[in-house]
Amino acid sequence: SKMVGYKATAVLSTVLASSHAFAPAALVGHQQCATQLAAASADPITFESVDTRTGKPTGTSFLPAETLERAAKGNPIEKAKLKKDGTSAFVDVYEFAAKIRAGELTWEEVEKADMNSRLKFVGMLHRDKRTPGQFLMRLKVPNGICNADQMRFYADCVEKYGDEKGVVDITTRQNIQMRGVKIEDAPDIIDGLHARNQTSFQSALDSVRNMVGHPLAGIDDLEMVDTREFCNAINDLVSLDPVTGTRGNPQWGNLPRKFNIAISGSRDDYAHSHINDIGLVPCEHAETGVMGFNLALGGYMSIKRVAESVPADMWIPAEREAVVTLCEAILRIFRDESERKDRQKARLLWLVEKYGVEDFKKAVIKEIESYDRGVKVEDAQPTSTEPFERRELLGVHKQPQEGKSRVGVLVPTGRLSAKECRQIADLADAYSGGEVRMTVEQNLIFPNVDDDKVSAMLKEDSLGKKSRLEANPGFIEGNTVSCTGAQFCGLALIETKVHAESVAKKLEDLVTVDKPIRIHWTGCPNSCGQVQVADIGIMGAPARKLNEETGKMMAVPGCKIFVGGRVGEDAHLALEPFKTGVPLAEEELIPELIEILKSEFGAVDKKVRKRDKIKKLVGLS
Repeated sequence: SKMVGYKATAVLSTVLASSHAFAPAALVGHQQCATQLAAASADPITFESVDTRTGKPTGTSFLPAETLERAAKGNPIEKAKLKKDGTSAFVDVYEFAAKIRAGELTWEEVEKADMNSRLKFVGMLHRDKRTPGQFLMRLKVPNGICNADQMRFYADCVEKYGDEKGVVDITTRQNIQMRGVKIEDAPDIIDGLHARNQTSFQSALDSVRNMVGHPLAGIDDLEMVDTREFCNAINDLVSLDPVTGTRGNPQWGNLPRKFNIAISGSRDDYAHSHINDIGLVPCEHAETGVMGFNLALGGYMSIKRVAESVPADMWIPAEREAVVTLCEAILRIFRDESERKDRQKARLLWLVEKYGVEDFKKAVIKEIESYDRGVKVEDAQPTSTEPFERRELLGVHKQPQEGKSRVGVLVPTGRLSAKECRQIADLADAYSGGEVRMTVEQNLIFPNVDDDKVSAMLKEDSLGKKSRLEANPGFIEGNTVSCTGAQFCGLALIETKVHAESVAKKLEDLVTVDKPIRIHWTGCPNSCGQVQVADIGIMGAPARKLNEETGKMMAVPGCKIFVGGRVGEDAHLALEPFKTGVPLAEEELIPELIEILKSEFGAVDKKVRKRDKIKKLVGLS
């Protein structure tokens, strides 16, 4: 039986909670296709327990009875998952594509819940408001590491959709998103990804998102932990079926909400562990000197709440079994116990607060002990108090390997054309052994470049003056981050990427700063652009401006400006806006930003008349 590998432990009708994450309680002793749960105060809950096309259990089949009862009374997405399991998309996408190719179906005829919800379980997000019938396809790129062949494949995938719609984005989770994808093309893309040891499965909606790790893993003289093995192990835990060896793990196919994990590898905390549901922060054991991780829990950003993670008072050794077991235990508790009615309260932090940190710690340790893997959790260990300055990722930096350097390259707002993807692949093949790494700042790192080839690399046309890609950008331009914005996202109140790239260039021409200034853009309060961690954060919001013809105030695209976020060891979220109702037009916004740069960050004017320069740059002269 294919079900044996899931370690089923109890019959659904009698179990209210499972002590083992691999426990599809609905499947014990039988393989029927549908299961009924006799709810105490409602009609029986019927759901598919096995996808007969694959023999795999469904995500819902792993949920205990109490969770299913809450899901049945839950929000519309929970009810849709009960009606038809999200893991059905693992096969549905192939069947939809075949019918569309055969002329038997159009995308408009695909059920709306499939188009706009369930297909997210294969990483396909329908952009129905901006590009009807076309999808963003989100991948899983653990630790942000890919190669030249994969970069060329991304280019091949999107090129047919044109220069405007067919683009590739680097995300704030060291990840790749391909835009413009159509259902009929999806199977070839998915198969191509799987052939290249990547996947898009379980990268969106109620899934564990891309594993963020240390971008300098293995090439850093100050590295505390090489995060690559851990990121790959957790990626396999959440998206690789342990029974069939295929992508798509039904064990985690019905979480109550998305879940973010970040593993930091140095004191720089390039992974931004403080804004993840699980943040693993490297720290030596005070007595034994063994390297391990302190655990932080619950950091997240949403339209209703933005919160830093809380210390969990737990430490584990930096060993694969310990890291996987800890994450599995927390995921099991989250999956079965978190909110299923109010999606805004379905993130991990709410569950931690419901328990209390100390009792949640006890629950996690009890769960880990039930797995009997020999993993021991200790109290959090003291962190170093020695002074430490976060290092730069862009530009050329020596590696601990003799004769090798890393080269960090700016990708403005993370946006890449098919041509630029191929240029990156060519650079990687020529200089970095085919390897490319992404950062949460949406930029790239080419590792292991021979010192005697760095000069030649920097002279390549793809890094030259006519290219958007740049190895030595200014302190503002090189630290600008942006969400998708209104070009593709129906939630965004403003277009972000075009404005972010333009404003950064103009600020570089207008002022001088003596340190990196991180400016983040986000189109709406969901804060996908993470404005609260930025030195200066720009969030789309209403604004009003005087109409000189009518003499009345009129609504215009605008923003809120946040100031003072920090990343690294002393991370801090700027939760309250510094200024609101600022019009987005550059002639209004740029002077506001210059004033903030001067008053808060010590910027000084370039040696030109500011007023004339602004007029020239925004086309008023």
